[in-house]
Amino acid sequence: MRRPRHRSKLDAGVATVRVVAGLVLALGALGALLDDRELAGAVQPVVPSYAQVRAAHRPSDVALLDRHGEVLHEQRVDPARRRLEWTSLDAISPALVRAVLAAEDRRFLRHGGVDLLALAGSLRDLLLGRARRGGSTVSMQLAALLEPARATSSSRRGLADKVRQMRRAWALERSWTKREILEAYLNLVAFRGEIAGVAAATHLLLDKAPHAVTAAEAVALAALVRAPNATREALDRRGRALAGELAPGPEPHEVDAAIARVLDPARPHAPRVALAPHVAARLLAGAKDGAAVRSTLDAGVQRAAIEALDRSLRGLSGRNVRDGAVLVVDNPSGAVLAWVGGSGALSSARHVDGVLAHRQAGSTLKPFLYALALEERRLTAASPLDDAPIALPVAGGIYRPHNYDEDYRGLVSMRTALAASLNVPAVRTLELVGADDLAARLRALGFAGIDRRGDHYGPALALGAAEVSLAELVNAFRALANGGVLRSLRLTPEAAAGDARQVIAPAAAFVVADVLADRESRSTTFGLENPLATRFWSAVKTGTSKDMRDNWCVGFSSRYTVGVWVGNSSGEPMHDVSGVSGAAPAWLEILSFLHRDLAAERPAPPAGLVRHRVAFERSVEPAREEWFLAGTEPTSPSGAIGLALARPRIGAPVDDAVYAIDPDIPRRNQRIALAASGVASGLRWQLDGRDLGAAEHALLWPPEPGRHRLALLEAGGGAIDEVAFEVRPVARPLPVPPSSHRRPRSPDR
Repeated sequence: MRRPRHRSKLDAGVATVRVVAGLVLALGALGALLDDRELAGAVQPVVPSYAQVRAAHRPSDVALLDRHGEVLHEQRVDPARRRLEWTSLDAISPALVRAVLAAEDRRFLRHGGVDLLALAGSLRDLLLGRARRGGSTVSMQLAALLEPARATSSSRRGLADKVRQMRRAWALERSWTKREILEAYLNLVAFRGEIAGVAAATHLLLDKAPHAVTAAEAVALAALVRAPNATREALDRRGRALAGELAPGPEPHEVDAAIARVLDPARPHAPRVALAPHVAARLLAGAKDGAAVRSTLDAGVQRAAIEALDRSLRGLSGRNVRDGAVLVVDNPSGAVLAWVGGSGALSSARHVDGVLAHRQAGSTLKPFLYALALEERRLTAASPLDDAPIALPVAGGIYRPHNYDEDYRGLVSMRTALAASLNVPAVRTLELVGADDLAARLRALGFAGIDRRGDHYGPALALGAAEVSLAELVNAFRALANGGVLRSLRLTPEAAAGDARQVIAPAAAFVVADVLADRESRSTTFGLENPLATRFWSAVKTGTSKDMRDNWCVGFSSRYTVGVWVGNSSGEPMHDVSGVSGAAPAWLEILSFLHRDLAAERPAPPAGLVRHRVAFERSVEPAREEWFLAGTEPTSPSGAIGLALARPRIGAPVDDAVYAIDPDIPRRNQRIALAASGVASGLRWQLDGRDLGAAEHALLWPPEPGRHRLALLEAGGGAIDEVAFEVRPVARPLPVPPSSHRRPRSPDR
């Protein structure tokens, strides 16, 4: 008599269970012979609690937090695997949970840790030579994941290790809930290569959070769990089969597309948040325990700085400008609010930190030169300075500073000279204070790269020939904002601000800040409307280094100091980038963002200052109210500022200068500048006894071979000053590169 089919299946199932149970007992006896008390059943396996496993979870990426706790940047510190934060089961897509259980453990909710039917089927397939099906449950796989040392060891594998898994899976089921087991499994299981855990898999392979995974993407990820390093063809087969077992399931073409996406080799697996890579490299280098590191940065300010720099660099498209950096600092505390070390995708060297890189300072050092001159009472803000051509003998030749626009203004006040960033008056001021004293002052302000005597730099130190970093510049300008007091910057809340040092006299710092905030005096060079003009009180200075290699804009309000550098990390020159077209637009945008809801008050004058009206002879500048260090104000009631300078003298050419006619330049285009300082009306030029005309303005003389004597004559015909110079003819062209015929630009404003 034929037995019912369902009875035959039941008998077969019972027989299978008996076979597996017998196998378990046999392996237990084997474990005893191997002197493994846990495997033999002599002792119960000890498994960690769910709470212990979750507490021990360490992401492979450490987070850099801003001052409010927002994640600014993630940096990998575990080279062995990519694992992100622990994700609760409620935050994981139900479609993904369903697909993983369908692929790995269909009876997960019905067994007690070991699915004997699945094991029997796996054994049967093994005996019949069929393709093997996995018999390990989610609980058994988790048990193996919780013993990583045993899982990677080659000494205990095979059936004995399977029995150990089973015993530990039963132990897990006794002390953990099903939800805890499933949650831990999804957070620890490998998905692809080094990527482990659901958070890393969804973010790195799909660029989305675990809760946002679609049904097709869930099938693709579940197919990876079974064989993390399988080929595309194998994953396609497994994905389609798994989709067919789900009801309802995604369409095959949707699964194929999802698998193609997770296997995309072009996906960079970059950090999810990457707003401060250079700060992360500094602060997270030793963070091995996975604990997040809090910084002083402000995520909102950091984003605004990144966006402003990006817009400015894109606006300079076509001018060979690829790199930039920004530093934003809170004046009272020294806390760094934004640190943008590079221009990201636009950069030619994205790993170079532009905040710390040393480059020529350009005119950004002029405020500290004039502050020193004010302190030493060599100048006042109303002192007249001669902006006329000058030639100074230096080692290796003659130094001739030029203003950026190649124009000269004659007599100007110190206020105008600094605000309009005129070069020649700065060089004359350096002659007053001395290069050694200025170099010492700059070192005291934290410019570590200025480590030589002043004569090493020569008169070019006034125009920024020394190399500085953006961080050094910003903190030195912050000292001006804080009344001449210097303290170190802080990147972390717990960092000490350092001892306060009064580096610049408060009165001198105030006057310099007042000059840098003077829009009218600045207009001599920049005009009234430009990116340096804010709707609130601010003081600012720009600078461009020799040959347009670096452009700076550094300035401060009563609360913040902002510095911006643009250029090329390679040192390549930019093309036609001025003081207001390079870094200034980003500076204006960032400072305006900081003060969008915050007023910027004009600082109050410190003790030791007096306000006095001044009037200039010959109406060189309009009469005005001016700040003076007490004791340096005009003595006359009218505040008249005399313009009597030193005795008029020839500035160019210098005595005993030697010139050579260039064979590669047409003779009609070659000229020698004849210029004098302190010249009043009525003075005239005389060359080799010939009258060349009035000396009130520089004269361009076509050179003639031979020795010459140039005299500056007063109205009565007497010589006030004389110099001798030589012009040498060139018989044949010299092997000099054409570029050498171009006179390098002086650093600009």
